[in-house]
Amino acid sequence: MELEEMKSLWSNLSKEVEQQKILTDNLIIEMTKERINSKLNKIALPEMIGALVCFAGALFILVNFSKLDTWYFITCGVFTISYLILLPIISLNSLFKMKNVSLDDTNYKQTLIKFSRNKKRYMMIQKSSIYFSLLLVFTAMPLASKIIHNKDIFFESNIWYIYFPVMLVFLFFFSRWGIKCVNNVTQSSEDLLKDLEKTSSSN
Repeated sequence: MELEEMKSLWSNLSKEVEQQKILTDNLIIEMTKERINSKLNKIALPEMIGALVCFAGALFILVNFSKLDTWYFITCGVFTISYLILLPIISLNSLFKMKNVSLDDTNYKQTLIKFSRNKKRYMMIQKSSIYFSLLLVFTAMPLASKIIHNKDIFFESNIWYIYFPVMLVFLFFFSRWGIKCVNNVTQSSEDLLKDLEKTSSSN
């Protein structure tokens, strides 16, 4: 085999290897995208269902707002409506920012930084919502009682002695479970990006 033929053969072989590498890299990127989306969908679906429930609750209070005839019921109504509308929107917006982090750019380190920033923001929103939920526990039942039965239970101490401790215990355990699940999902998604970034760096 002549030298020119060997050069040509080697050049063709190099091109095939390079093309194969590009295809492999693209396949890894697509698989990483799918795995991240699959993981984040585990919290996206409950978030969207929760948002619909919140919006329905806000609409119910809004439609019956005229029944809130004291300053403290009006205050509770405004807070509860604001909470049920704003928090799901902020939370979903933060979640979708994580889901929409692009892997098309080859600068995976920058992608990882952006994802980590969005993840921290989302987790902060989730933890903040727990503290606001404490206020919601205080406002939800009196509002429901007032709207449905036209009854003011704010000054019925017997109900508060039972309802408030039970709801606090429920909120404590439910919040711990929810935060743990969300943290596991977002952390495993971030780990996939870290693996991708390490792989690209080694290449």
